[in-house]
Amino acid sequence: MDNRLKEIAERYQELERQLSEPDVISNQNAFRALTREHASISPLVHKIEEKIKADKELLESRDLLGVERDPEMSALLKAEIEQLEERLGKLNEEIKVLLLPKDPNSGKDVIMEIRAGTGGDEAALFAADLFRMYNRYADDKRWKLELMEVNQTEIGGFKEISFSISGDGAYDNLKYESGVHRVQRIPTTESGGRIHTSAVTVAVLPEAEESEIVINPDELRIDVYRSSGHGGQSVNTTDSAVRITHIPTGMVVTCQDEKSQLKNKVKAMRVLRARLLEIKEREDQEKESQMRRAQVGSGDRSERIRTYNFPQSRVTDHRINLTLYNLDAFLNGELDTVIEPMKKFEIEQLLKAKK
Repeated sequence: MDNRLKEIAERYQELERQLSEPDVISNQNAFRALTREHASISPLVHKIEEKIKADKELLESRDLLGVERDPEMSALLKAEIEQLEERLGKLNEEIKVLLLPKDPNSGKDVIMEIRAGTGGDEAALFAADLFRMYNRYADDKRWKLELMEVNQTEIGGFKEISFSISGDGAYDNLKYESGVHRVQRIPTTESGGRIHTSAVTVAVLPEAEESEIVINPDELRIDVYRSSGHGGQSVNTTDSAVRITHIPTGMVVTCQDEKSQLKNKVKAMRVLRARLLEIKEREDQEKESQMRRAQVGSGDRSERIRTYNFPQSRVTDHRINLTLYNLDAFLNGELDTVIEPMKKFEIEQLLKAKK
């Protein structure tokens, strides 16, 4: 492991040198990539520096103990050695965790898509509840949320809603939200008081940079049309809505949230790029090692990940068998009560896979 740590420390110094070069600073894509790499290994380098310092202090204390004849000083040195050995043990464990393979999308912003599944209007209403939950979570983290496309129902639910969230840690926290979210509650339209079960699908797509997914313009069909809102009424009087069809995959992305056709096109392209990156990564993951498969939050949107039980005010995450009785707080954006245990579980699985 010492050789690996030395290589990382040397790479860190090289990155600091490159990031100060004018040619790199003027190249936004290169500068962004190097900055991301620098930020990703900074915590590890700091731990390495702490370990080097603690190793040196331990060696010096042991040397002093070997020649010390005063009983009182020997006792103090033994206590110091014991503390240093304990500290080094913790540092070594922390370094092992930091050496685990990073998710290639770590540090990215995300595009989230929420779709109502089984349950009709009740599923659409719960999709709206989940959107509000993520909106509040983003507010608490001081992230920026931007609407991409909304398909609203007559009673205020969402058949589908897509939005971007940008900010430090957006993907690293929200990646665990991909999958099927099941709700058990009495619908407001239910006169008999019976509990219904509905489902909503959430997809969390890391935003792709243009250099990651190159799209051939000749493979796109772009249609523009007049935006329409709830009930079909016109939102504006210009052909500002955009529909992009990716011919090789048949994938269709629409956007009409903005009054500007250009802005809608830019947003639609961001969604298309993110979806194409998801397809590429799914294909790559099928070829990857057990180490990658040990990670949770892989983005499988067919997996049932969580149940929200309103009568019992209960939230259950099925991946880690965690049940909490704080449904109201959870829906108000307190997602870290599940996300933090998910991170810990993922680390444990990765460490097991590495043995």
